[in-house]
Amino acid sequence: MLHLVVYDITDDGNRTRLSKLLEKFGLTRVQYSAFRGELNPNDRDVLARQVLKFIKDEHDCIFIIPLCQRCSSSAIVISNTGVELVKEKKLEIL
Repeated sequence: MLHLVVYDITDDGNRTRLSKLLEKFGLTRVQYSAFRGELNPNDRDVLARQVLKFIKDEHDCIFIIPLCQRCSSSAIVISNTGVELVKEKKLEIL
């Protein structure tokens, strides 16, 4: 299932290590503190346990959000390159 992982980690080193861990799980960076990719239920649970070590400050927070097919296929990305409609993991410029 497609997941979105977003985080706010105060420590620079922890933030960098977290991003490398997310990449090891096969997730792709979509924003500075956001990654997206496929995680099966087991990998999601393993990831959830592993990211606990990055929570050090009272303001640190990590969200692992499952995205259903309907939600992910209707996503719209708005950036300085235009508006993009996300369809089946391919981006189309509108």
